[in-house]
Amino acid sequence: MGKTNQTPSASSKASTSKRSRNVESPGATSPAGNDSTDILTSIDNKLSSFDARMSLLEILHREFQALRESLEFSQQQVQTLAAENAALRGSVKTLTEGMSRISDENKRIKESIIDLQARSMRDNLVFSGIPEQADEDPELAVKNFIQNQLKLPVDVVKNITFHRVHRLGGKRPDARRPRPIVAKFEHYQQKVQVRGRGRELRGTDFSINDQFPKEILERRRVLFPIRRKFMEGGSRAVIAVDKLFINGQLYRDQKTTPWLF
Repeated sequence: MGKTNQTPSASSKASTSKRSRNVESPGATSPAGNDSTDILTSIDNKLSSFDARMSLLEILHREFQALRESLEFSQQQVQTLAAENAALRGSVKTLTEGMSRISDENKRIKESIIDLQARSMRDNLVFSGIPEQADEDPELAVKNFIQNQLKLPVDVVKNITFHRVHRLGGKRPDARRPRPIVAKFEHYQQKVQVRGRGRELRGTDFSINDQFPKEILERRRVLFPIRRKFMEGGSRAVIAVDKLFINGQLYRDQKTTPWLF
């Protein structure tokens, strides 16, 4: 009897195929399951990243808030400092004006004192070059000088009277020149009369001069070269105490005569 060929049924094939798949890949996930997992993982990662960014934003917000508060505080400090600075400027201005007034007042007081000193010396003459003798009488030495060097008559010299006559400074044995003698006349006209004879001393080692305070002497030393310059230019220049007059006009210069300002 011949051999008969049998073809497996469809259900048999399906069952066999299913078993084959189960045997070949037990627990395998379908492509749809893999996609869901990946999506969930991606969402989770993105959420984690979003949370991190939100945390960073919160930190930045807090820092910005602190910075704004610091800036507002700094602005308040600046405004306070500006107000204090304005007040200080006002105080400095007031102090400066006060110091200026005090300086001007001190200058006026100083000039008043110098003027009083000059007035107190108005009747004084300084005689320079008179030989100095031991146990001398300064008044007699001055009268002899007036008579012999200034050529005033004896009867005129005899009537000249003084409040006081003395040598300037302490005695110095090693001094090359004798100490000047200061004579305070009782009568101003007698002083003027003696002073007017100064021309007799030209070419000698003697001199007579008005007595002035130290400050005025320094000013006169400044004025003499200026006076000489104007006189060489043909102008009439006269020094009166600490003022120079050029052709009758007071000479004033901020640099050379600051005491006149």
